[in-house]
Amino acid sequence: MQISIWEKESFYADKDVIIIGAGFSGLWSAYELLRNNKTLKVAILERGTIPTGASTRNAGFSCFGSPTELIADAAEIGEETMWELVNMRYQGLLKIRSHFTEEALGYDPCGGYECLDKDSTEARACLDKLDWLNEGLHLITGQKPVFSWADDKLVKFGLTGFGHLIENPLEAALHSGLYVEALARLVQTMGAALLYGCEVEKTVPYANNVVVYTKSGLALKARKLLYCTNAFSPELLPGIEVTPARGQVLVTAPIPGLQLRGTFHYDEGFYYFRNLGNRILLGGARNLAFEEETTAETETTDLIQRHLEAFLARHITGGLTYDIDYRWAGIMGMGAGKLPLVKRLENNSYCSIRMGGMGVAIAPIAAERVARLILEDL
Repeated sequence: MQISIWEKESFYADKDVIIIGAGFSGLWSAYELLRNNKTLKVAILERGTIPTGASTRNAGFSCFGSPTELIADAAEIGEETMWELVNMRYQGLLKIRSHFTEEALGYDPCGGYECLDKDSTEARACLDKLDWLNEGLHLITGQKPVFSWADDKLVKFGLTGFGHLIENPLEAALHSGLYVEALARLVQTMGAALLYGCEVEKTVPYANNVVVYTKSGLALKARKLLYCTNAFSPELLPGIEVTPARGQVLVTAPIPGLQLRGTFHYDEGFYYFRNLGNRILLGGARNLAFEEETTAETETTDLIQRHLEAFLARHITGGLTYDIDYRWAGIMGMGAGKLPLVKRLENNSYCSIRMGGMGVAIAPIAAERVARLILEDL
């Protein structure tokens, strides 16, 4: 690719920091770098015309974890790590609200709920541990209780086939596309260059710098390089500890008379649904086919989509007539420890990846941590 002198001395000039990936993690990292040092020259490279990993392909939940998810996490990764994760998520959500208006985010403080089967193991676990969860959440949120039983609202929302409902008034919904747009505008006003359609082919250390080669033939140089590529990180960082996980979603056409309002979880967060105006957004069922859904391919599958449709008919729509208007998949970055992977790499490089399906909430705090590492080394 041939470029002009004007392009070389502006858009493609040498940078202090190049960030690969313009989703939540990359944008918040740029914000933190420039907030702490306004003179930095920062560029964000995004391979798509918009970010297309998970940031604009999630369900738009402003949440920090449902009761069954937190109970399962405590058993899997330990109570201390679980509470650390919850605190990061909650602080991240507060940070988002402090930077953007509800209008800019498409924010709806609708409250959230967990659906439970009657007499299930999960329901018994919640009965046993809800007070313990509320005590821990009180230390983080200042609110008590956070989780409370709300079985009487099952009928109000038109839900069927569930035995119990747990309410969380701190949970909300937002518009993921508007959120990314608002964050991108913010970092651009701070001086960050945002280069879309710049797919990275390889990175090569050069003296005390790093050269980033794109598939279009560009060579961009920076003092420091930050990977915010989440689930797609193994393409550029072979062996990195992150596993892709596909999350499939469908959205109905508008449904007259829809009673559903709020954000809802089921089965340790493997299913999630919400109203989108008078539409229903439903996603998940990844646990039906873990092996097939451990992929970075963004196509939906008949297996998962058929199951989501059956779940919709059984539990949510109550015999209402509707069509499906949208189907899509986003790719999450997972890891065994569940904490985000924020660290120095070799050759003046860093990463802030593995958001664990909670990038909306956790990326703002992970960005603070990786920015500190980079600023210490500049």
